[in-house]
Amino acid sequence: MILLEHDAKEILAGYGVPVPAGILVANADGIDVDQLPPGPWMVKAQVASGGRGKAGGIIRADSAREISAAVRMLVGREIAGHKVGACRVETVVSDGREVYIGFTIDPREAAMSVLLSPSGGVDIEPLVTLDGDLNSLNSICKIKETQDAVASLSATLPEHLYEPVRAAGLTLAEITYALRAMLLEVNPVFVLPTGDWLAGDAKIVLDDNVISEIPAVRKLIIARRPLYESAYVKLTEGFDYVELAPRGEVGLLTTGAGLSMMLIDEMVAHGIEPFNFCDVRAGLLRGDPRRLVDVLRWIGRGSAVRALFVNIFAGVTDLGEFARLLLQALDALPAFRMPIVARLIGNGFENARQTLAASQIPITVETELERALDALDGVLGKSHRADA
Repeated sequence: MILLEHDAKEILAGYGVPVPAGILVANADGIDVDQLPPGPWMVKAQVASGGRGKAGGIIRADSAREISAAVRMLVGREIAGHKVGACRVETVVSDGREVYIGFTIDPREAAMSVLLSPSGGVDIEPLVTLDGDLNSLNSICKIKETQDAVASLSATLPEHLYEPVRAAGLTLAEITYALRAMLLEVNPVFVLPTGDWLAGDAKIVLDDNVISEIPAVRKLIIARRPLYESAYVKLTEGFDYVELAPRGEVGLLTTGAGLSMMLIDEMVAHGIEPFNFCDVRAGLLRGDPRRLVDVLRWIGRGSAVRALFVNIFAGVTDLGEFARLLLQALDALPAFRMPIVARLIGNGFENARQTLAASQIPITVETELERALDALDGVLGKSHRADA
């Protein structure tokens, strides 16, 4: 789960990190001038993607009228495949030295990777060879040794940066661990002439498997469900659903994370673009079609989706029961009508095959993946196979 910059800063501020004053604006006509922080301002498109500055997603504004114009220009626009739903309007920081600080956790090794750069901002990536070798500012250490690593790396910076960067690094390292973040980076950290520091931008990537254990993140996801739909599903329903490609042509109703990822790889290799990733988990497919109704409804939002591919490996769950629930879900969604290919393996297969064959909805049932992909080619109406 990637937090939008505004939310990442709100989380950091809750841990005491200083950030530029800012508000979230979703509508150019709904800006409350009295709520604006001191100007001038930066209007920053909120998308889960880097490179916004170079893509025109960050605009300076010197008046409320310019803020409205920038918000109107950015909201609804696509940046790196993500639609902008809102903008953060925050006070410009004009007198700070830009520094980069980043952390990642490797939970298997109980290790923290620490990266510092004496330069930051939109051009950080080309600076990987700064001073000949940025590796001198990179340290992989045991988590318990992170404070020493931060202090050691900070000492390689110019003297006037040492103390504020060390302070920022120690604070951000503690937050990375508290959130169990896969990635936490602040680019730039503004080091002010006073020796204070501010988080000018922030990126936080969280492990979906632990978000329920972090109160601030759990509260955020529930409050801002439309922006974090897949995380909300994980939090409240206990399974994974992620939209991968807005123009994907095949919706997936599948079980097993590894099996689903393998299936996606096979489809892409054969020229078929999946709309979504799904691991609805067979143990949840019993007694009530509600989860299936939800997944089919979400898939139905894909404007380019032309077929549904079902891939269920059943152990505890009886495929016959799954087949009945699937038909109930389809009956509940009369607008969801598209070709369906179902690859079913496991307990109760014959019962499921007979149940689906007796329905009024045409559903192709297979057990072998290659035959199922051939059938999917057929319902799409063109050859997608690499060997065709």
